Amino acid sequence: MTPIEKNVIKETNFKLPGQTKFYRGKVRDVYHLGKTLVMVASDRISAFDHVLPRPIPYKGQVLNQIATHFLAATADVVPNWVSANPDPNVTIGIACEPFKVEMVIRGYLTGHAWRVYQSGERVICGVKMPDGLRENDPFPKPIITPTTKAAIGHDEDISKAAILSQGIVNAEDYALLERYTYLLFERGTEMAKEQGLILVDTKYEFGKNENQIFLIDEIHTPDSSRYFYSEGYEARQAAGERQKQLSKEFVREWLMENGFQGKEGQTMPVMPDDFVEQVTNRYIELYEQITGTKFVKAKAVDAIARIEENLSNYLAAYILNG
Repeated sequence: MTPIEKNVIKETNFKLPGQTKFYRGKVRDVYHLGKTLVMVASDRISAFDHVLPRPIPYKGQVLNQIATHFLAATADVVPNWVSANPDPNVTIGIACEPFKVEMVIRGYLTGHAWRVYQSGERVICGVKMPDGLRENDPFPKPIITPTTKAAIGHDEDISKAAILSQGIVNAEDYALLERYTYLLFERGTEMAKEQGLILVDTKYEFGKNENQIFLIDEIHTPDSSRYFYSEGYEARQAAGERQKQLSKEFVREWLMENGFQGKEGQTMPVMPDDFVEQVTNRYIELYEQITGTKFVKAKAVDAIARIEENLSNYLAAYILNG
């Protein structure tokens, strides 16, 4: 195993003290320790609902630290689940019961909403979209377009009315989820503007612990959000040109160029070394652009061993201090 390979976190298989459950998502390894959750951000990368064969060095650290940055910056707006970050790839916090919806909020007509609009539809998730918009135009005000949170396969659009009528979320809780979503998007928009960016759309996930609602998972990362560059936005719109994006769209584009969109019968291409390096560098650029701070690579000869040691030390102190 080369030094670079030893510093890549493809997966973890820890046996932590008090561990009651383990779940491996597309990107994160999640350990349940009773009322405490340990989330390890791996270097796996997914696109089109598939995990790609090769992990991306430092991607997990990038995403974990961007999420940490924004969760800390919005803690005065919405309570969140985080209590500690004992390692650049690890977040520890309160175990919550997740709501079975994701709160997607859109400030601009792009992506899935544009595809719906382009087909002639003017309603998405029960929300009316005005006539006369072009791709990447702003909505008069941001719209919330929730999705069901699927355990397997694709999330599906759902309306507020359906969420309430099906009892997925009760009316009192949903009103708070809506309020939190608008507040978070407003704060995220302000922070993006300071970095010369436009927060185009994003999603938030919430959970409940002892009857209190918490913001959970990552927020405002390039995996969960779409950004445009502010400079030149209006000129590109006026000229009918594509907007310059800050997201992992470049990975999807490479996959499509190599004949893969996640459809049945398609073979997933394996990224060559030079493209893996490009993706690493692009994620680091994303981190620095979004946060306005320099990215510092975690030092380790063996990243898995580093994480295990940092976790063990934290949990030993945590248990000792009750």
